[in-house]
Amino acid sequence: MRRKVAPYGIIDPTSLPGPNMLIDEELTLKKLETFLAFMRSGNLGRAAAELSTSAVSVHRAIHSLESALRCPLFKHEGRQLIPLESAYVLEKKARQLIQDAEQMVRQTREAAGFYAERFRLGALYSLTVKTVPKLVMGLKLRRSELNIELTLGSNVDLLQRLKNHELEAILVSLDESVADPACEQLPLFSDDIFLAVPTDSPFAEQQEVDLADLADSTFITLTQGFATHRDGARVFQQAGFEPKVAMQVNDIFTLLSMVSSGVGFALLPGRIAAVYENRVKLIALQARYRLQQHIGVVFLKAREREPNLLALLAECRMYSREN
Repeated sequence: MRRKVAPYGIIDPTSLPGPNMLIDEELTLKKLETFLAFMRSGNLGRAAAELSTSAVSVHRAIHSLESALRCPLFKHEGRQLIPLESAYVLEKKARQLIQDAEQMVRQTREAAGFYAERFRLGALYSLTVKTVPKLVMGLKLRRSELNIELTLGSNVDLLQRLKNHELEAILVSLDESVADPACEQLPLFSDDIFLAVPTDSPFAEQQEVDLADLADSTFITLTQGFATHRDGARVFQQAGFEPKVAMQVNDIFTLLSMVSSGVGFALLPGRIAAVYENRVKLIALQARYRLQQHIGVVFLKAREREPNLLALLAECRMYSREN
């Protein structure tokens, strides 16, 4: 705000700051942080080193603060800046202001669901056999204070939760159902689709199976929205028949239990081989029916620089190299 100047250099009283004066735009939190660094160190060079900037920039910020406040903060003694009483008052208030600003940012982010101490991860049920535990353990080693919340669901459901900011990242099948311009993807591994049969089934002794031979068999599938449901439909289409579906279930472990009990066969990814391994056998499909799922992590581009997400992505890259 430019002051009105009366003749002979006398300041017009009407131009002086009033009780409702707007804060000068030159008075910024960044400059206050620079000022506090100088007050802590008492030296332009040390303050500059702390802030990873130059001594000239620190001096310029302090001078700009004096201009914005319209009062001196320091007196010059040679090359030294000696704090005045005004500097000590500003130091006390600025320190509290910075703390309040940090709390404001934290509480605002918490209200929006961006918790620094909490990480909300979504995943397919089948990934809890191996992938999720490995990634969670690695993430906890990197950020021990993190409280990780796991949500299980289908590709479609998890992507919707991600876009609603209910999840920070999701581990899913990388297919068209999660192709979204607002999201980034990082591949982890690929997995073949197998025929799951009870261990006492005649097919259990075969190295591979011609799916067309099972056209009259009963199958169990996941509900729509799951990647394995969609991939299974593609394989059945390649085999040239519509499966007789005895039931649809909402998670892969219930499906495996039904297969082990002899309710029907299923098409499942190889990553669940260790579950019910004494009661369910996974048989390879003939080459013409083979289909792979590509598993990876999906996250919003707008959140890609968040420290917790970066830690997860680092673990995902390690996992990808190992697999």
